Amino acid sequence: MSTTTTTTGSTAPTTDARAWRLPGTLRLGLVRGGVELLEYVRERDSVIFGFAYPIVMLAIFATVFGDDDPIVADGVTVSFAQYFLPGMVATGVMLSTYQTLAISIAVDRDDGSLKRLRGTPLPATSYFLGKVFLSLTTVLVQTALLLAVAALAFDVPLPDDPARWVTFAWVFVLGTAAGAVCGVAYSSVPRSGRSASAVVVTPLLVLQFTSGVFFSVSQLPDWMIELSSLFPLKWIAQGMRSVFLPDAFAAAEPSGAWQPGATAAVLAAWLVVALLVGTRTFRWRRHDDG
Repeated sequence: MSTTTTTTGSTAPTTDARAWRLPGTLRLGLVRGGVELLEYVRERDSVIFGFAYPIVMLAIFATVFGDDDPIVADGVTVSFAQYFLPGMVATGVMLSTYQTLAISIAVDRDDGSLKRLRGTPLPATSYFLGKVFLSLTTVLVQTALLLAVAALAFDVPLPDDPARWVTFAWVFVLGTAAGAVCGVAYSSVPRSGRSASAVVVTPLLVLQFTSGVFFSVSQLPDWMIELSSLFPLKWIAQGMRSVFLPDAFAAAEPSGAWQPGATAAVLAAWLVVALLVGTRTFRWRRHDDG
């Protein structure tokens, strides 16, 4: 509170506008992201089943099959663990973005958190930035641990070509962005927080089987491949295979090539479409709350 002197010599209190100025949207988003991350860490079951799922699946499949079931393409052989790794990276991206956001937002809506937040000065953009911060943090740590386990425990060779890591970076960023926006858009589908897990997890689980995550794409029927090509997971997995598998394995893809252009186009299209749908369908209240 400051004072000003009037023409009569008296002083009157004035309000310093800077003292009441709210922090910026980005800063509030980072603070909200810290809150989201703290809440996530406290939910140990979410950390175990969501965060550790790709690592555990890689360990199980690599241990069961080992070197006794190598994958061969165009005369080049890789271990099952090496072939399985790209699909697990792609799954981890979708788990930490689409699944985490869709379920957590649905729960926030159901328990009234969204309604209460809507009545505070917190901008809606900051709320979503906090959710994205949570997803980005978990997917980065999860992917780093997954690659470390694959390399150290199962002798999976990591790329030594910088161009492959550039491919990894843009597929990872586009896939993370598309998955996050899809999660926000899909969060309006569950009618309650209790049904969110089933409504969100089931489609993703099905896509893991039909997108070449658990099986070689050459083993899948054509109709299944064409159906999966409509969704992001198939393209993230294919993009990651182009990073971690020898070039000879491109011939094993349905198109006979890695298709980086198509991968970028499909993921970008999902990003744009989900953003448009999400802005039109997002709900701050439950279905039965007016």
